[in-house]
Order: sequence, then structure tokens, then C-alpha cells
Amino acid sequence: MKVLFLTWEFPPFISGGLAMACYGMVKSLLKKGVEFTLVLPTSADVYFHLVKPEDADQLTPIFIDDKTKSEFEYSLNNSNISNIEFLKLLGVSETPETYLSSSDFVEFMSIERYFEVSNEINTKNILKEIKENILSSSGLFKKVREFSIKVSKIAKLVDFDCIHAHDWLCYPAGIVAANMSGKPLICHIHATEFDRSGGTGDERIHKIEYAGLSLADRVISVSNYTANIIVNRYRVDTSKIRVVHNAFHLKTDNGEKKRIFKDPVILFLGRITLQKGPEYFLEVAKRVIETYPLVRFIMVGTGDLAKRLIQKSAEYKLLTRFLFTGFMNREEVEAILSASDIMILPSVSEPFGIAPLEAMSFGIATIISKQSGVSEVVNNVYKVNFWDVEEMSNIILDLLSNPEKMREMGQKARQEVEKIQWDKSADLILKCYKELLCST
Repeated sequence: MKVLFLTWEFPPFISGGLAMACYGMVKSLLKKGVEFTLVLPTSADVYFHLVKPEDADQLTPIFIDDKTKSEFEYSLNNSNISNIEFLKLLGVSETPETYLSSSDFVEFMSIERYFEVSNEINTKNILKEIKENILSSSGLFKKVREFSIKVSKIAKLVDFDCIHAHDWLCYPAGIVAANMSGKPLICHIHATEFDRSGGTGDERIHKIEYAGLSLADRVISVSNYTANIIVNRYRVDTSKIRVVHNAFHLKTDNGEKKRIFKDPVILFLGRITLQKGPEYFLEVAKRVIETYPLVRFIMVGTGDLAKRLIQKSAEYKLLTRFLFTGFMNREEVEAILSASDIMILPSVSEPFGIAPLEAMSFGIATIISKQSGVSEVVNNVYKVNFWDVEEMSNIILDLLSNPEKMREMGQKARQEVEKIQWDKSADLILKCYKELLCST
């Protein structure tokens, strides 16, 4: 089984849950004999051939042509350069930059016909809209166009049985590869624009999501919650949807608690955007600190609401009891998890939510919103409506007043998450691959 795997994120470069989800499923599927051609939005024309589980940890680039390879030959032969440093030279990052040249524009015009191959009027309209959106737009849409060009080149060179594309950023490239090769397309939906925006969102992204989900041979949804959204909002055929919950790649040993403060630490870990409910976290902090001042609230992440929340926390005079860290890398995130006692994910709309599983693996008592996909698979957590700051505050005050209860809840959470591993979810994905191959 050979899979062309298209994703915007993959460790060691992580900007959100997508990277860790892709890593977990790839690592487990490699153990089951699946081979991957992994394509990332690099500036260099490369891909990564993964055959063994350890290949997912040591990404070794394969250059599309000798000219590209020669450009990086010195760095490639320089034994002093680390793998991460070399990947950065190739353009792998949390936020890939735009690198489209005039010649690439011509290249895109040569592949645009793959957005017009269908004779069905409805499908032709879908493909026309997706082409126009990524052709006429700049910024992130320009990067989507670049990625489609790269995938079109790679699809001509490598052998694969199906295409597995993750989220809207990769759907156009997946459509191109499917139409070029005639191979089946799986579109994996980790979050919709409705989730990210908390409302109507960007119409261009909606059109691309609709196109990918409509044209895919199979759609993998990370939760029943998300499956319901795409059925109700995008009218996706339910017969082709497969729900595969995300899991967690548990470390062998997360070690003992390494405290930063003597006081208990309550954590928010995620993007500081409307979707994740950071304003509710701040309101909870205000209430709890008024009653129990010897506590620290820490907000980890970046996003468009960060400035407003910093100003608001100053207005509330929370001072050093409410701290902002900004973006943290993987090692720093694990350090802050080790130092935390309680975690809150008050998401307004959360397709799944890897962060709570991470928190649970560190023995942290965890509060999640009922409006999250992860609530479908965990029990030893507190499930609260995202807007109910009073209930969240009461839970926290109860735990702070009963340290033994807090430790017991964290321990039960850790024991539960040890059973939520990627092997079971990988079996469902492998079943999906086989279904498609049997039907073609």
C-alpha cells in the first residue's frame, strides 16, 4: 500500500494539532506496512519517502531534479548541520513563506486543466471556483497554489495507490493529483472554516472545503461533531464519510512534575482565537483569583485576540497571577505541561482537540467544552458548556480546595489516555485505504 500524503504540518515543525495528528497516524500506519510519499509546503522541490517507522522521525528529502539537489549539496554533505537546520534550509517551517516565481505561474497554467476535466456541470463549476480562488488570491491562497504545483510534479514521478490530503490547504493539490493519476482521493477534515472563524468565515475557504469534500472518494472526519457539520453545512454524502477519532502518541515516560511556581498552575494551551474560547479562560481566571488568589493562570499560544486579552487582564489587575507566554516550541510546551495542575479547553467549536489528551498524559486534571470532538472519546475529564464560566470556576475552586481529588482526577486521566493510542485509529484509516482499492 503506497500513499501520497499531503499535509501542511509535520514534526519537528508544529504550529497546531494537525502536525501531531499526522505524525501519530503515519507512524502507526508505517508499522502496518503502509509506505508514504510525504509532501510538505517546502520552498525546495522535495518530498519524503517513508517506509519504516523511524523515517517519520528523521525526514530525509528526495529531490525532484538534479539541479535542485545541487543547490543544497554543500549543506547536504556538511556533517555539522543538524537535520532540523537542513529542513529549515529546504523551507520547512510552522508558517511556510511564499516563493512563487513567474515561471511557476506558467507552471500553474499548465496544470489548471486538471480543474476542468469533468463533464458533469456541477463538478465543472466546483473545479472552476477552486481554480479561480487560488489563482486570483494572494497570501495563504498563493501558497496553496504553489503547493498544488509541487504536488503535480511529484505525482508524475512517484508510484502511489491513493491520495490522502489534510484540510483545505491541501485539497486543491489532492484534486490535481487525483485527476492526473486517476487514483482515489481521501480528504481528511480536521477543522472547518465554521470552527476556525466562529461564524461565516472566508467564503473562498468555504468553496475550497466544499470542493474537496464533494469530489473526494472518501472523507475522514476527526469526530461525529465535525461529521455533522460537514453534512449539514456542505451536504456531503454520508455514505463516503468515515469517522476516525484522533489519538495521542504517548511518550514512554513523562517524568515527575517539575514545578515553576509553588502555587497551583492552571493552563490554556492553543491558538488565542475566537474558536478556542480564550476570553472564557480569562473570565474564569478573574473569578477564581478573587476567591483563591494563590494560583497562577498561564496562557500559551498566539493569535489575533492576544493583544485584546493582554489589555483586558491589565484592566482586571490580575498582574502576575495571569501570564502570557506567546508561542512555545515542543520542548517548552512539555515543560509547561509538567508544571501544570489543571487545564481548560473552553473551545466554542472544536472538531477534536489534541491538547486535552496531552494534558491528560501529564496527569493534569482537565476541563473541556461539550462542544469538542474529544469529549466523544474521554470520560475522566470535566465536560462543561464553553460559555459556562461559573461552572468552570466552581470546578477549579473545588479542585484547589481538595488537592488529593485533583491528583486522583489527573491520575485517572493519564490511565485513560494511555489507551487512546493511534494503532486503533490507524486500523480504521487502513480499512478506508483498502475499501478504495477494492472499489477501483
